[in-house]
Amino acid sequence: MRLSNMTESLGRAVPLSVDFSKPEDYFIFIFQILFATTTVTTAGTVVIGILSTRALRIQNRFIFMLNTSIADTLIGFSVYYLGLFDVDLSKNRTYSVLSSLLGINVLTFMFAQFDRYFAVCHPFIYSRFVTRQCVICINVYSWVYTYGHLIIRNMLPLYQAIQMYLFTILVFQIIVLVKVAMTLKLYLIARYQLERDPPSAEKESKKESLRIIIFVVISFLALWSPALVNITIKLMTGGGLNFRNEGTNLFAIMARFNALFTPSLYIWGSPALREAAIKTVWGKVCPKCSRR
Repeated sequence: MRLSNMTESLGRAVPLSVDFSKPEDYFIFIFQILFATTTVTTAGTVVIGILSTRALRIQNRFIFMLNTSIADTLIGFSVYYLGLFDVDLSKNRTYSVLSSLLGINVLTFMFAQFDRYFAVCHPFIYSRFVTRQCVICINVYSWVYTYGHLIIRNMLPLYQAIQMYLFTILVFQIIVLVKVAMTLKLYLIARYQLERDPPSAEKESKKESLRIIIFVVISFLALWSPALVNITIKLMTGGGLNFRNEGTNLFAIMARFNALFTPSLYIWGSPALREAAIKTVWGKVCPKCSRR
């Protein structure tokens, strides 16, 4: 029954997210186009920069950046549908295929935080056990778990799917608490332990990676929290704010804004990634950009 409903919804024409009856409708529509294009361009630049630069591909922290940037690029593409068309869970479900891309970033950020913690606090254990292959497997796991869980949920009867969704929200809240605790821990590490280390290239690399992950997680939590609070209120009390569709859902837009903000922070916080982006992307599009 659920598969037939999915086929029916896919075969039905989807109208635009706004009807252009008010001036703000034009603003919303243009904003979604600019947002999607900018996100794809920024996140895609990070993906190409890392994949095209061997010095970055062999570093564990850049593998985590690559994983989130791939998801962010796909999120940018998804905005061309979620933001421009009248998409809503109660009308023409996407079966969470597109929105689950944000879940991949949630897991990846958590794994990246643990990665940075062990790299700084337990360097001997880290260098011995946390290999490049291990990090790649962790990132692949974030995709397998997210979409494996989604496939199972979409195949279950509705009441069981709702129970599974509630469990997912609970797990997500636990992950948020873990991320907050790890962010505070990493901040204390960056503030005290690294200041005692003698100056070296390795120290600067650790400080850079810690700074990036702290800023990324803080921004992620800030932009995700309104949506999480609204969902929790809806599930617990039946209240909360409702929106016409995904294109006008302010909380969903804020959550998806991570897809633009995160790769921007990567480029800002990492001179090596910035240099790679200039050589592999911006320098080819605009040759003057590569001349310093």
